[in-house]
Amino acid sequence: MKVSVVVPAFNEARGLAASLGSIRRAMAALDERGWASELIVCDNNSTDRTAAIARDAGADVVFEPVNQISRARNAGAARATGDWLVFVDADSHPSRALFADMARVMAGGRALAGGSTIRLDLRDVVPSLAASGWNAISRALRWAAGSFIFCEAAAFRELGGFSLELYVAEEIDLFRRIKRLARRQGRGVVILRDHPLLTSGRKARLYTPREALLFTLKTILQRGRTLKSVAECYQWYDGRR
Repeated sequence: MKVSVVVPAFNEARGLAASLGSIRRAMAALDERGWASELIVCDNNSTDRTAAIARDAGADVVFEPVNQISRARNAGAARATGDWLVFVDADSHPSRALFADMARVMAGGRALAGGSTIRLDLRDVVPSLAASGWNAISRALRWAAGSFIFCEAAAFRELGGFSLELYVAEEIDLFRRIKRLARRQGRGVVILRDHPLLTSGRKARLYTPREALLFTLKTILQRGRTLKSVAECYQWYDGRR
């Protein structure tokens, strides 16, 4: 078994070293099983030292010139040689226990893909409630948060990877398609919950609740058309850190 961990990164110099350190420690759970693994960082046209920091951490660095999360993840996956792909956001810190749970699911053979519940690195009430709400939706609908996704590589490629039409919510689109494929194969999709992924709540620090609410309402009213506009999805693409 070989597992490829893919980290999309756009101007993540401030926290990337710490995140990659967490990922490396988590990958020890794969080593314990005698599995091979690789760490790939996709530099998504960064203007800071993201690529240099990734190389210093021993990651294989891929460059994607078009600033889009889907393209960055797909570019990393194209370089990957593993039987399974694991996508971890550059501002997230998976634990060894989470990777051990993931490895058990992979080894079991019943699941085609999966993800994890999340917890934020801040304690503000509104963002924490939003995270709890997302966790409930994630478990009920078996949609993985984009910050932590694992998928059998062959299935990912059969489905064509992440949609290039979407600038946000590409993970939901992927998991809708994964669930259909899993049903055809008599397999499942798993959302792990015992060791939630620690991920950044920086959007709550950088943008107001009003901005988040307006984006959500506009997306609903326009039936998702905002998700296909990089200008509308500025909270993910304006480079603020």
